[in-house]
Order: sequence, then C-alpha cells, then structure tokens
Amino acid sequence: MTETPRTRVGATPAGRRQLRRALATAAVDLFAANGYEATTIDDIAAAAGVGRRTFFRYFDSKDDVLFANHDEIVAEMEQVFETADPARDPIEVATAAVSLVLESYAAELDVSLKRFSLTRTVPSLRDKEVATVDRYQRVLARYLQDRFAAAGDETATLRAAVAAAAIAAANNHVLRRWLRSGGRDDIEAAATEAFTLVADAFRTSGAKSSGETEPGTVVAVLSTATPLHEVVTRIGAALRDAEPR
Repeated sequence: MTETPRTRVGATPAGRRQLRRALATAAVDLFAANGYEATTIDDIAAAAGVGRRTFFRYFDSKDDVLFANHDEIVAEMEQVFETADPARDPIEVATAAVSLVLESYAAELDVSLKRFSLTRTVPSLRDKEVATVDRYQRVLARYLQDRFAAAGDETATLRAAVAAAAIAAANNHVLRRWLRSGGRDDIEAAATEAFTLVADAFRTSGAKSSGETEPGTVVAVLSTATPLHEVVTRIGAALRDAEPR
C-alpha cells in the first residue's frame, strides 16, 4: 500500500501563515523570558521547530518577526478598500479597515501585551513599530485621496493626509489605552467612540468646485497631552475654516 505524501509545513498559504505565527510567538516568548539582546535567531528557530534557513525565508531580522502579521493586515485593508461600496462614506471605510489592526491585537492578547512591553524598552523595536504605523497611515491616505479626488475635492491631497493622520491617531490611542489596561478595557466600544469623533470632524467637508482658489496650508500646534477628542475637533475645525468661501 502506497502512503500519501505528507504536505510540508509552509508549502501552502495557510501553512506559511501558521509558520510565520509560530515563529512570532516563539520570538515574543523568548524575548520576554530571556531579553531581546540575549535571544538569537537560532533560539527562535529552534523554539518554533524549524531551522535557521527557514527563519530567513520569512524574516530578515529579529525586529521583523515581532510584527509578523503586518503584511497580512495591510493586504486585508486594501481588500476592504477594493470591495467597499463606492457610495459609502470613505472615512467610515477607512476606519473599518484600520479596525483590522485592533482586531489582530485583541485576537492574541498574550502576544500583544508582551510586544507592547518590548516596544517600550527596546529602541529598535519601537522604531519598527513606528514604521508599521506609518505604513498603515500611508495606505489610508492613498485610499482617501483617491476617493476625495474622485468626488471633485481640490483639497484631496491635504484632506486625505490629515484624515489619515487623525484615523491613525485614534487607532493608536485606543490600542495603547487597551494595552495599558492589560486587555481589560472594551476595545470595540473605545474604537467606536474614537472613530465617530474622526468621522464627525470630516463629514461636513464636501467637494470643491473647479472655480475655487487653491487651499493654503493648515498648521495645528497642540500639546502631546491634548485629549484625542480635542485634537480631532480642532483639526476638523481648522480645515473647515481654511476652506475657500
């Protein structure tokens, strides 16, 4: 009787996702237990049950492994944009897409809490986190700019950049507050409140006619201690005040 060949782990898309997450979980556990600097790539690979070469098929460095699902989330966000109803408010679409980030953190509480602790103490990991947030924001801005421009908004580039920054700020505010609570806060309720603030700030901004003048630059100077709701409200008000009459 001939045996059916076993499928190698990582040979399918699902298998590759599973292996990436296994490496990420092993890395986070080792970083938390032994320290980031003391943990080697060989340690991570061994803990995940694979070899060093397999590790480098998935990640370029130790820094990368901590954000293993980043590319997946970006792909899922872009899928949300591609399948969204064109009649739906683009701000609502954007906040729905970035909510995938919150969902991914909530789905792996233990890993998320350990990663949060690591990014607060290891500078290179903090830099990596900042880079991931920047990429989410650029993906949001690109989508919003396309939608605003399609609606005839001559301030599309500026408005998209500011709206994307506000959405990213709201997302980060909710995420960090939830992480500081040890995952005990209601992340969905907090996200709904924060994203509603953003949507309300930008909802009244309509498209511009072709005869209106070019917009100026809006500069908002705010303290880092300014509450999120005030940040969003003041940015939205500044944009509306700056619109040509």
